[in-house]
Amino acid sequence: MPKKCYTAQDIKNLANQNILELRLKKGDLVTPLARDQAREVGLSIIEAEEVSSPQQVPAFTSSPSGSVGLEEQVRQIVSKLLEQNNQPSTPSSRSVVHVDGRSLTMPPFPFEIHRPEMDVRLEDVITAQHGSPMAAGFMSLHKGSFPWTLTYDEIEFVIEGELHIVTSQGTIVGKPGDVIYIPKGTQISFSTPQWAKFLYVTYPAEWAG
Repeated sequence: MPKKCYTAQDIKNLANQNILELRLKKGDLVTPLARDQAREVGLSIIEAEEVSSPQQVPAFTSSPSGSVGLEEQVRQIVSKLLEQNNQPSTPSSRSVVHVDGRSLTMPPFPFEIHRPEMDVRLEDVITAQHGSPMAAGFMSLHKGSFPWTLTYDEIEFVIEGELHIVTSQGTIVGKPGDVIYIPKGTQISFSTPQWAKFLYVTYPAEWAG
């Protein structure tokens, strides 16, 4: 005779028919959720080996070979999931970061561009170390121009002066309050007729590799 696996829906169907006792045949399985449902509706589950009350039902049965049966495997999986869900949640390691940009001192640009007269300076203020997927920082430069290829996406917000972004399609002029987006892979030149200072935001955070 084929074995049957009783689910919570099966228990509900039996209860709807005013059947309050389920006698299992040897090999029949009852899911943990079905057992919970049976307790809720007052339905007694009588195991195949049982000759007395349902309170004597063993917590699980093992296969004749001694290996854990299917029902016990289901119980173990459900128990692990419940344990994980009941673990106290830990707050995110990320937190709000405040940077005082007014008192920031920017070191020289860490890459060789062969334009010492431009006195290019840069400071990352938000990095991957803050748990951020983006980076942010300040950059300033004096009169001049130098080429750069972006291996990341970047947004510039012009704070002071006049920033020129020179591309093969032309020159974009950014003045205080302007926002410029430069997509990944674009070849540009950072340029200014006199002086420029801007905030940049890059994605991903590790823009310098």
